[in-house]
Amino acid sequence: MGATGAAEPLRSVLWVKQQRCAVSLEPARALLRWWRSPGPGAGAPGADACSVPIAEIIAVEETDVHGKHRSSGRWQKMEKPFAFTVHCVKRARHHRWKWAQVTFCCPEEQLCHLWLQTLRAMLETLTSRPKHLLVFINPFGGKGKGKRIYEQKVAPLFTLASITTDIIVTEHANQAKETLYEINIEKYDGIVCVGGDGMFSEVLHGLVGRTQRSAGVDQNHPRAVLVPSSLRIGIIPAGSTDCVCYSTVGTSDAETSALHIVVGDSLAMDVSSVHHHGTLLRYSVSLLGYGFYGDIIRDSEKKRWMGLVRYDFSGIKTFLSHHCYEGTVSFLPAQHTVGSPRDGKPCRAGCFVCRQSRQQLQEEQKKALYGLENAEEVEEWQVICGKFLAINATNMSCACRRSPRGLSPAAHLGDGSCDLILIRKCSRFNFLRFLVRHTNQWDQFDFTFVEVYRVKKFQFTSKHGEDEDSDLKEQGKKRFGQICSEHPSCCCPVSSSSWNCDGEVLHSAAIEGPLPAGSTLCARDRGEP
Repeated sequence: MGATGAAEPLRSVLWVKQQRCAVSLEPARALLRWWRSPGPGAGAPGADACSVPIAEIIAVEETDVHGKHRSSGRWQKMEKPFAFTVHCVKRARHHRWKWAQVTFCCPEEQLCHLWLQTLRAMLETLTSRPKHLLVFINPFGGKGKGKRIYEQKVAPLFTLASITTDIIVTEHANQAKETLYEINIEKYDGIVCVGGDGMFSEVLHGLVGRTQRSAGVDQNHPRAVLVPSSLRIGIIPAGSTDCVCYSTVGTSDAETSALHIVVGDSLAMDVSSVHHHGTLLRYSVSLLGYGFYGDIIRDSEKKRWMGLVRYDFSGIKTFLSHHCYEGTVSFLPAQHTVGSPRDGKPCRAGCFVCRQSRQQLQEEQKKALYGLENAEEVEEWQVICGKFLAINATNMSCACRRSPRGLSPAAHLGDGSCDLILIRKCSRFNFLRFLVRHTNQWDQFDFTFVEVYRVKKFQFTSKHGEDEDSDLKEQGKKRFGQICSEHPSCCCPVSSSSWNCDGEVLHSAAIEGPLPAGSTLCARDRGEP
């Protein structure tokens, strides 16, 4: 067959689940349909007609139905020995996809082969589908079920879709990143990571870093324009939070993610670079959080022996500690975007906001490239000083099972900006009200102590503080979570926090641990990976 639009429609009367059905294949619409047709002829499709887009067909196989079935106490030969099975996607509730099969029985062998050849030829025209993948499996992430999830839920689908794989089960941290710097990645159509957000971040850093090195881009330069990679990254959720997967697919179901990879679904995602004193620290795709979320991840890293419950324990402990951090936030508003953090328009496939914002951002970059104007000189930086419980920058909604709408429900994946959320000093009760709204449909930004901005670059500088009093530190160690004993309802200022960068503690280039007081952290949106 040639182009699908030029092919002739194919229509036959076949049998589906022992029911006589009219089956239609329309290349112009790339659609396979069937409906019950008990009378003579094909008839017209009714309300009970079923359909599958060609783009959602995984594979087509000839089915052996030469077996026998028991009838009237005797084994008799089946009446319809020629059949083919269509393996396809079945959409379920809550954005889940399921693997489904429909078997069509044909009265003649020649007709069966005609359907097989026609469907397979149409599948061959789908060039976005991967053929050869590199798979990294983190056997330690989440509940340690990564390898089993891949073998039971993902590998059978890849085999069915004729996708070949090279599998690497990681044995230590940063193995995936190191591997991507060393091996030949040109032979792959994509990279799949089986694990949590940390595993995805590791693969991202390896792929982006490898691409920039090959292109001669200085990653330490804050204004360097990153070169996009030709490879796509697929995520099979097997972690504790799976924020990236949930925010992009809408669920943290391994079978759903595998099916999206099989059919070649893809979307553009913004990547932010994080610098400290002219040195690249990390890339971020989901959350860059200082204060509350930074303290949680820093404390939970010390309690890995507790398993997944460590996040709940550290969360309660950090909430009761109620520390605030004084500093200055400077940011450059994202004037190119067509949306806002509170417009109630979530990011969807084929998102208009992402498309229009990206086009306007590219026009700005072209003007700056040719020296017509410098966008950062034309636009004015905004500066906010104060005491903050949390400073969060999100490139996506950061949704997960516990927070289905996420930290910023209207954040967009590919609009060239991030949502900067500032939570000023407030009482524990008000902060609790703010946190609870992440689990329901109420507007979490509808508080006087919460501010949200859509930005393309921001900078945070913590206030220079004196050395902490050793007596206070000892007192904090004895008490649960360093709760201030003298002022139990206050918001005690602390010299510095840590940065939570996509679920990992962010260290400065010179010091392991929290960023030192007076340090400056810059985050700049760098566009798509």
